[in-house]
Amino acid sequence: MSESVPHGLPIYRRIADGLRARILSGELRDGDRLPGENTLMSDYSIARATARQALAVLINEGLAVPKRGSGVYVRLFKPIRRHGSRRLSREQWGEGNAIWDADTRGRPFAVDEVEVVRERASDEVARVLDGAEVWVRRRRYSVDGRPVQLATSFFPAELVEDSAITTPETGPGGVYARLGDLGVAPAHFTEEVRARMPAPRESELLGLPGGTPVIVVARTAYTAGGRPVEYNEMVLDSAAYILQYDFDA
Repeated sequence: MSESVPHGLPIYRRIADGLRARILSGELRDGDRLPGENTLMSDYSIARATARQALAVLINEGLAVPKRGSGVYVRLFKPIRRHGSRRLSREQWGEGNAIWDADTRGRPFAVDEVEVVRERASDEVARVLDGAEVWVRRRRYSVDGRPVQLATSFFPAELVEDSAITTPETGPGGVYARLGDLGVAPAHFTEEVRARMPAPRESELLGLPGGTPVIVVARTAYTAGGRPVEYNEMVLDSAAYILQYDFDA
């Protein structure tokens, strides 16, 4: 016997709405297994493809994650509010604080998968930084134990050679404080934001469910004199972030 569902939307959407309400109300908690395809087929008298669509809605919203051979599970995560100007203010890193402190506001975060190497710059990076050799810092960031961002920063090699920027641990305030120690503190930033589907390696590192897009933020840091001192490409799990920008009319 099929359960009643509200009218006006495709049935897979109505089923997804019902499951979402159970998640957000706390009836289904983080880590709980959602009704499987067979259960949904029986409860709602629907085809397997329709049941799959209903679960896919929640997966794509970041509220659920499939586990191969096991089922689909609730994946609750409080979104990170990324405030562009606040996190990059001189007051933040100039006082020895990590810019991530502005994002997480006391939630535990970690940096892993750190790689620091000197490389020949790609054509795009060479154009931005006006140099053929760069030091590269590749990192993965996790919040509350969940991978949420990959970041790759490029610095002109001759500028940061033999500084803490070329080591895994950069010290209080991070790379921007170290650029300040070198006399080239960032004074202006530009960011470009776009969305795309992740590459296979990005999906693996971020643990993304199938069909989850990523947000790509490309940032360039400039000195007061207009010299570019860092180019950073960040790949964000779109389900884990809210991007906030404040500006006057």
